[in-house]
Amino acid sequence: MQTAIKHYPSKPKKVYLYATCLVDNFAPQSGLDAIALLEREGIEIIYPQGQTCCGQPAYNSGYAEQAQQVAIHQIAQFPQPWPIVVLSGSCGGMLRKHYPTLLPDSPEVAAFSERIYEFSEFLVHVLKIKLEDNGHPERVALHTSCAGRREMGIREPGVQLLHQLNNVMLVEQAYESECCGFGGSFSVKHADISSAMLEDKTRHLREADIDLYVSADWGCMLNLNGAFEHQQQTLRGIHLASYLLQRTQAEPEPIDNA
Repeated sequence: MQTAIKHYPSKPKKVYLYATCLVDNFAPQSGLDAIALLEREGIEIIYPQGQTCCGQPAYNSGYAEQAQQVAIHQIAQFPQPWPIVVLSGSCGGMLRKHYPTLLPDSPEVAAFSERIYEFSEFLVHVLKIKLEDNGHPERVALHTSCAGRREMGIREPGVQLLHQLNNVMLVEQAYESECCGFGGSFSVKHADISSAMLEDKTRHLREADIDLYVSADWGCMLNLNGAFEHQQQTLRGIHLASYLLQRTQAEPEPIDNA
């Protein structure tokens, strides 16, 4: 089911960046690459230092009151009416879809949630970005998180962005839409089921005969990359922001040794 915003605004001059706690703590370079890519398109990035977790762990575990307090804190970090670009479909789904459920009588929440855009969605539908591929030929797969696919409808923007890269062959792995088994606390509460799902997902990615996979969610990538490392496999994933920046950077000019 497509759940993306039906109406997209014109290109803004400023946006807020919501990096997510996983990017902040485990993969800050992805956030820096996203900033570089957006600034290259003429966007000024505002990064509120008080942003924290979106509250999804508490919300999914049934702690609605605690999740409400997190939501109230987050909303206060983004007071200006600028778009909020989120580096995760999962966190984007929480901010856009579930905050209004947590605080249904708050007009501030409704206005806040309408400003939420997942990164790839923003590039395609708001910036209408045009990419020039400067990388070598490569076979890649796209992994879209469950929340990104089903709550935010972001698989297609990811596909569109990768299709703009002339030297990239996008390979669809078997059972592409299936979960990687992470699911936040699900992987802890149902470890055996999660491990079996993870084994299936990593096997399908290996069998796709790809050079790497790309994803816009570090939750999934921490799970998958950790599994590949445990399996002593060389296959790894890269965040979509980093991949797009790397592929579209200008090639260095040849050195003149004359």
